[in-house]
Amino acid sequence: MPPHLLNRAGPRSVALETTLLAHGVPRGEGPGLAERLAEIIREQGAEPAFVGVYAGVPTVGLTDAELAEMLAADDVPKLNTANLGLALHRGTHGATTVSTTLELAAAAGVRVFATGGIGGVHHGYHMLPDVSSDLHALARHPVAVVASGVKSILDVPATREVLETLGVSAIGYRTDRFPAFYMRDGGASVDGRFDTEDDLAAFLATELPRRPCAVLVCNPVPGELEIARADWTRWMAAAQKHAAGAGGRSLTPVMLEALHAVSGGATLRANLGLVESNARLAGAVAARMALSSKALGTWATPV
Repeated sequence: MPPHLLNRAGPRSVALETTLLAHGVPRGEGPGLAERLAEIIREQGAEPAFVGVYAGVPTVGLTDAELAEMLAADDVPKLNTANLGLALHRGTHGATTVSTTLELAAAAGVRVFATGGIGGVHHGYHMLPDVSSDLHALARHPVAVVASGVKSILDVPATREVLETLGVSAIGYRTDRFPAFYMRDGGASVDGRFDTEDDLAAFLATELPRRPCAVLVCNPVPGELEIARADWTRWMAAAQKHAAGAGGRSLTPVMLEALHAVSGGATLRANLGLVESNARLAGAVAARMALSSKALGTWATPV
């Protein structure tokens, strides 16, 4: 467990990453998105728990004031498992990515996490082995991660293979296909399918306590917001030219910003829509898991 973890989460909490708010949408739109996600989760009977590092303190359940201060700061670094400790040591703010949100949520006993899409294997792995730390975190922390598959800018089939190698179950919610963020079919299958929130929650409530790793719940982008593959191919080529030279932690936000511009905002609308859809499903599942776990006496304690 990270030192001095501030845990304000409860059994109905849904973890939410702060990198999405600080780096995944245009500056200034993070606070509004945070409010919408919190409202959606509460409507399902659960509670939002924004995760981040506030003044060097890893926090699960940032207050409104803490979150507002973080999002208003001029420079809030993205924190993955490699640089999390630096922010703790230096006493700075930091926005958690999927990997660090997973780590902190698991330490706080939170068992459901809603995000947009996970990171994975980048194209050209044979030349430069660039793999997101998200995959390793998924292999270590028993949390249900509700996401629209893997980000479309990555090598989706390769990422799916790595998830299987790591033993991370990919479960489809009302789909048999592994989604790719903006597209409902990323070219791979899932390990199993669930068509109701009750059945999914019952599975997760019994599966997570006995597993050493996460379960990836794949919830495809809403059909009306899906990006056509031909449009995606054209926009991606233009974005890659714009992002030439970017790498490391800056690559994904630079690519996403370029995609939003060349698509006329279509990718941003899809991004926001799928995140809200994932928050809705995560909230419903968390509420149901809390009820079933309370009845069975199986709710996991913080690890």
